Amino acid sequence: MFKGMEKVWDILGEILAVVMVLVYALLIINAKFQFIPEGTFMNILEIIRTYGSILLVAVVGLEAMSKRNVIFQIIFIALLALIVVFMFFPETYQNLINLV
Repeated sequence: MFKGMEKVWDILGEILAVVMVLVYALLIINAKFQFIPEGTFMNILEIIRTYGSILLVAVVGLEAMSKRNVIFQIIFIALLALIVVFMFFPETYQNLINLV
């Protein structure tokens, strides 16, 4: 399913890893010295910190799954979709737990 996409996922994963390291470094340094004012830029950094990690996991996972067979790829995509649904709709998790 993703055989031809391995290089693309590799490059995206590398770029995302560098961006995430920079964002975390900025936020950690800012926690001590507070050189970034509250506002739009700080909000963007917080959003990248929150959702960038799951995006990085998804890209690296897709790169790893590009070397595997279709069954593993489908399982990975299904689990990733489950995580994303529970991230954006936490009440869905509670409803699912209440059913069980």
